[in-house]
Parts: sequence; C-alpha cells; structure tokens
Amino acid sequence: MISHFQWKEIRNNLVRREWAFSFFHQGLYHTGSYHKDGTIEWSNPIPSDEKKKELEPKIHDLMLYHVYEEH
Repeated sequence: MISHFQWKEIRNNLVRREWAFSFFHQGLYHTGSYHKDGTIEWSNPIPSDEKKKELEPKIHDLMLYHVYEEH
C-alpha cells in the first residue's frame, strides 16, 4: 500500500510538464518525477522491475486523480 503520497509541479511550459512525487511503500521512502506523457523517472530508491510493475500503475492513477481531474 502507498501512503503519504505527495506531489508538486516542478516544470510547466509549452514543451514540458513535470511533477515531483514522494511516498512510503513497505517502510521505504520513494521519490521520483512524473512526466506529462506518463513516464516515471525513479530517484531514490530505484525499485526492482517487479516492484515497478506494481507501483507505476498506482502512481499513474494518483497523478491522474490529483493533477488532471477537476475537484
């Protein structure tokens, strides 16, 4: 389970839009960047390929909810 998910916009221009995110998962603090096209760059720690397959759809859903949906 992902807990304490946070995000902030770090770049917003005509060419690129990018957000920084952080969260806890299984006691580890993860950070990374989320790009407008949905790609994720992991900063610390870089999860295994298996964990990426588990976490990336969840990060994508959270970013869609927080950034793109009107509340």
